[in-house]
Amino acid sequence: MSSFGDTIECTFWFVVVSLFWGCTNPLIKKANSNVGTNESNADYNVIIKLCLDFKNLITNWKRFYPILINQIGSIIYYITLSNADLSLAIPVSNSLTFVFTTLTGYYLGEKLRGGIKLWLGTVFILTGVTLCVVSKV
Repeated sequence: MSSFGDTIECTFWFVVVSLFWGCTNPLIKKANSNVGTNESNADYNVIIKLCLDFKNLITNWKRFYPILINQIGSIIYYITLSNADLSLAIPVSNSLTFVFTTLTGYYLGEKLRGGIKLWLGTVFILTGVTLCVVSKV
């Protein structure tokens, strides 16, 4: 059984992970919506196309940094899993990712669809995460 401090510390890191994942999802979506298929590369083989796509990824900061931050979140998640209870890790990180994705998308100008259902669902997610954490303490 984990102690109070370990549970709170793991919860903190899972919230950070969900923040990284959730906040980068709309940024990645927005950056990739501007990337079209390059018709001039149609005659190249698969290896050259892959290299050109990789070059485009690392030279375009609007695509590179959100993916980098997202992957840092994945590394933190992996490291934190070694000390955490899975029944705490999965609900906290995955459900809060939806909340942070919605809030970041709204901040970036995306239309929120769902009205009261969206906010009610957010309250249910936050309540569920709270109950999950409290049950482990």
